[in-house]
Amino acid sequence: MFLNVHSSYSLKYGVMDINSIIAQARSLNIHQLVLTDINNSTGAVEFIRTCINQSFYKAADEVQKGNTPYLLKPLAGIEFRKDNLLLYFGIAKNKEGMRELNEFLSLHNIHNIPLPDQAPKFKNVFIIYPFIRESTYVLAENEFVGIRHTQLTQLYKHQLLRQKHKLVVWHPVTVADKVSYRLHEYMRAIDLNTLLTKVPDEFKCSNNETLIPEEKLKAYFENYPFIIQNTLELLEACDLSEYFELKPQSKNKFHYTRGGEETDMLLLRRLALKGLEYRYGKDHTIALERLEKELRIITFKKYSAYFLITFDIVRYAMGKCKFYHVGRGSGANSIVAYCLRITDVDPIDLDLYFERFLHEKRTSPPDFDIDFSWDERETIQQYIFNKYPKGHVAFLGTMSTFKDRAIILEIGKVLGLAKDEIDSFSDPTKEWINLKNPVFQKIKKVHREMASMPNQRSIHAGGILISEEPITYYTALDMPPKGYPTVQWDMYEAELIGYEKFDILSQRGIGHIREAVRLIEENKGKQVDIHDFKTFKEDDQLNRILKEGQPIGCFYIESPAMRQLLKKLKCEDYLTLVAASSIIRPGVASSGMMKAFIERYHAPDKVEYLCEEMKEQLKETYGVMVYQEDVIKVCHYFAGLDLADSDILRKAMSGKYRSKLAFDELVNKFFLSAKAQGHSEELVKEVWRQISSFAGYSFSKAHSASFAVESYQSLFLKTYYPKEFMVAVLNNYGGFYTRWVYVHELQKTGAKVHLPCVNHSDAVVNIKDNDAYLGFIGVQGLENKFIELIPDERKRNGNYLNLEQFVKRTQITLEQAILLIRLGALRFTGKDKKTLLWDIYTYLGHKQKKINHAELFNIEQKTYHLPVLESSKIEDAYTELELLGFPLNFNMFDFLKTNYRGDIMAADLHKHVGQTIKMVGNYVCEKTVHTIKNTKMWFGTFLDNNGDFFDTTHFPNTTPIYPFKGKGCYLILGKVVEDFGFQSIEVLKFAKLDIHMNPVAVN
Repeated sequence: MFLNVHSSYSLKYGVMDINSIIAQARSLNIHQLVLTDINNSTGAVEFIRTCINQSFYKAADEVQKGNTPYLLKPLAGIEFRKDNLLLYFGIAKNKEGMRELNEFLSLHNIHNIPLPDQAPKFKNVFIIYPFIRESTYVLAENEFVGIRHTQLTQLYKHQLLRQKHKLVVWHPVTVADKVSYRLHEYMRAIDLNTLLTKVPDEFKCSNNETLIPEEKLKAYFENYPFIIQNTLELLEACDLSEYFELKPQSKNKFHYTRGGEETDMLLLRRLALKGLEYRYGKDHTIALERLEKELRIITFKKYSAYFLITFDIVRYAMGKCKFYHVGRGSGANSIVAYCLRITDVDPIDLDLYFERFLHEKRTSPPDFDIDFSWDERETIQQYIFNKYPKGHVAFLGTMSTFKDRAIILEIGKVLGLAKDEIDSFSDPTKEWINLKNPVFQKIKKVHREMASMPNQRSIHAGGILISEEPITYYTALDMPPKGYPTVQWDMYEAELIGYEKFDILSQRGIGHIREAVRLIEENKGKQVDIHDFKTFKEDDQLNRILKEGQPIGCFYIESPAMRQLLKKLKCEDYLTLVAASSIIRPGVASSGMMKAFIERYHAPDKVEYLCEEMKEQLKETYGVMVYQEDVIKVCHYFAGLDLADSDILRKAMSGKYRSKLAFDELVNKFFLSAKAQGHSEELVKEVWRQISSFAGYSFSKAHSASFAVESYQSLFLKTYYPKEFMVAVLNNYGGFYTRWVYVHELQKTGAKVHLPCVNHSDAVVNIKDNDAYLGFIGVQGLENKFIELIPDERKRNGNYLNLEQFVKRTQITLEQAILLIRLGALRFTGKDKKTLLWDIYTYLGHKQKKINHAELFNIEQKTYHLPVLESSKIEDAYTELELLGFPLNFNMFDFLKTNYRGDIMAADLHKHVGQTIKMVGNYVCEKTVHTIKNTKMWFGTFLDNNGDFFDTTHFPNTTPIYPFKGKGCYLILGKVVEDFGFQSIEVLKFAKLDIHMNPVAVN
C-alpha cells in the first residue's frame, strides 16, 4: 500500500535510513513497501537485499518457534522531481523495469537534460502522477494517478471517476515522527539556503507522511474500495525476485576473452608462467608451487578476468604510454600479480600470504590498488572507458554525511544567527564559551541527529567498475565534474552486490621518480633503470642516508614523524623500512606498538616469546604483530587454523566482520584448535589477548613493502642525482612540505637556483648543468596564458632582446609586465627594476594598440636618462616573498632585527642532551595532537641558520594556547631530550622574533 517511500538517500529530504524503515514496517506488520528515492536509486538494491536477508533469518526463527513467518516484499523505483517539485514516480515491475528507470535518469544526468513533465513510454514500469484537482489526465496503459486520503473530497465529479482503474492510494512516507519531521525542515532549509521559517510548504513534506498500519490506511479509503483494489493489483504485478540472489561472486564479472571463464583461465596461466621465468628464472620450484596454488584458488573463485583486466591496464601503461606504476595493497601478496608485473613486491622474498588477498572462503571481491603519476592517471582512466562497452563501465561513487563541522555553521545560518555569532562557533579559542551557550547546544543537538545521514554524492578517489551486464540494473549514473559516468552508491554496496573494483590511483611520488629519470637523461646523458630495486636495497650509500633520517623529498619517508622513526630505529635496510612504514600509521603509536617495537629492535636478546611457535613466526618483528600477515601466521601456525579462516579472523578483529554470531564461532574454533595443538589454556588466552590487541592496528605488509620500494627508488635518485631529483619534486608540486623547503634542498645540492627569467625559464623549473631556473607557474598573479606563452614564443623565435621587443612579441598587459619586472624576470636587459618600471609605463601606461601583424619597420622608442633609483636587498626579498611565497636569495634569518642565531645549532644537539638551551629556528611546519586528557599539544619542525632540521615538542602545561604565529623565525628555550638516539627540544618558552619591515611599505 505504500508506493512512495523516501529514505535518507533522498538527500536533504528523507530522514530515515533503510534499516529504520524496515524495522518500523515490521513493527506495524506492513507487508509491502516501494522505495522511491528522489532522483536516485542509491538505496534500491540495499533495500531489496536487507528485506530479503531479514525475512530469511526472521522467518527461519519464527518457523522454529512454530509461528507463521513474517515476510516483507521489497519493491523499488525512483521519484522524479524538477526544481524541487514532484513530476511523477516510477515503480519497477521487474529487474528490467529498474534498468529502464535507471537509464532514463542516467540519460538526463549524463547529458544535463532537464526531466520532462511527462514520463516517457516504459515497458516494465508503472508511472504514478500526483493528483491535482485542476489537471486533465490522458494516461497511458502503465500510468496511474496517486491520490492522498486528504484529497478524496476533491474527486467529486472529477473526470478521473470515469477511469476508476487508474486511481491508486498515494500515502508518501518521509519521516518517522514529529522529531524527524523537524529534522526534515532543517535539511530543507539547508538545501534551499534559506531560513528555517521561510521554507515554502510545497518544498517540504507533509507532517503526516509517516508509516501507519495498513488497516488504518485502508480505512481512509473504505468508501473507495476500487482505489484499494487498484493499488493491491499494481503491487501484485511487481516482482523483483531476480535481485534476491544478490551476493558476492554473483554474475557481475566481465569475461576478458570471448570464450568466457575457461578461456580466461588458460590465458592467465600462460601469461603467469611466462612472467614466472622473467621474475625467477627457470626451474624455481618454490615459486612454481606457489603459482599453481594461487591459480587453483583464482580458478575456483572465478577471478581470472579480474587479474587479466588489471594486467591489460598495466601492460597498456608500461607499453604504449611508457608510464611508471606502483601496484600496492594486499594485491602485492600474490605471486601471480608479481609475475604479471602488476606489482614489484616479491611475495616469496617477504613471506607474504596470498590468503591476505584471496582465499576459498572469502566472500567479498579482492581489489588491486594501482598508482600512477598524478598527471598520467586520466590517460589510464580514458583507456578503460574506451575499451569496455558504454554502460558497462563507471566510476564508483562515495557518500558524504553531515559529520563535517561546517554543517554546524549551516544550521546557524538557517536559524538566522548573525555571522559573527556563527563564526564564533567554529573558533577553537572560544570552545569553552560555546559549551555554555544554549544556542550552540541546540545547534549541536540538531547536528548530532543528522550527523550520520547522507549529505551528498561524490566520486571515489579512483575506483572503477567493469560489468558483464549493464550497470544500470543496479544503479542510475551521475556525471560529476570529472566527466565520467559514476554509480550512485559506494564501494561497500559494490562489494555486497559482487562487483570487483579497479583502483586507479595517483600520487606525486611517482611523478617525482618519472620526471627525475627524464631530467637525468637530459641533463646528464644517463639512463637510469629505476626498476633495479634489488641493487638499490643493497646500496650502502642509500642505507647510510636512510639511517641519518634526512630524506627530504623522498616518498613516504620525508615527514618529521617518519624521519624521527628512521633515526630511532637507525634504519639501514629494506626490511626495517617496511616495518617502519607500518608502525608509523595513525593509531599505532597510541596503542603502544611503536614504542614496543623500537625497544625490542634495540634489545632483541631481551625479547621474551610466549612459546617457540610465536618466536618462529614473529622473530622478524621481535614478537610484535606489526603486520596483518603476522596475525594470519599466528592463527595458522600457533592455533592450527587454515589460512583462509586465519584471514577471516584477522579481518573480523579489524572491525570488518558484520556477523557477531559467525565471529564468535571463529573465536571458539581458534581456542579449540589451539588447545588441540597441545597448548595450555593459559597460553592460548594470552596469545589471543595479544592478537586482539594488535589486530586492529596491524597493517598489510605488502602495502608497506610497496611503499618501501618506492621510497628506495626516490632515495636512489636523491642520493646520486640530487639536483635533478629536487627539480622533479618541485615540478610535481612537492610532497609533505611547502615549496620553499624543496627550493632550499635544491640549493643545498650545490645547484645555482635563479629567479624566473623570460630568457631562461619555462613554465616549470628547468635545470641545465648546474643552473636551475624557477618556472613561471610559481609566480603569484601571473596569468596562465603568459606562463605558457612567454617560453613558447622564445623557443619559436629566439631570445628576447629588450623590453620593447618583449612587450611586442608577447602582447603582455601592463599589470602582468609589472609583476615580472618586480621579480627581476627581465634582468637580461641590464637595467634595474625601477628603471624598467619607468620604461614599461612609457610603453604601456596608455591604452595599448594591439598589433595583429608583423611590423615593416622596427621603430625604436626614444630613450630618457633617469637619475639613479635606489633599491635594497630587503626590498627585493619582500617582493620575492610576495610573488613567490619565499625569498630565494635572502635567508629568512636575515629579516631579523637581531643578529642572534641561537646558542647551538641542530648538528650539536646530541652534545647537550638533558640541558636547557636556546635556539633560533625558521618555522617549517607543525602538527597538533590531542592527549589522553583531551588537551592539545604540538610538534614543531624548524630549520636552523645552517639549514639543518630540528624538532620541538610543546606540552599543554607549558604551552596552554596555540603557540605558532605563522612563518618566520622563533626564539626557543627548551630542554634537549633524546629518545633512542633522536634529539628534540621540549619547549619551555617560545616567541616569534621581530623582523625588519619592508622599506617600501614603511615609506
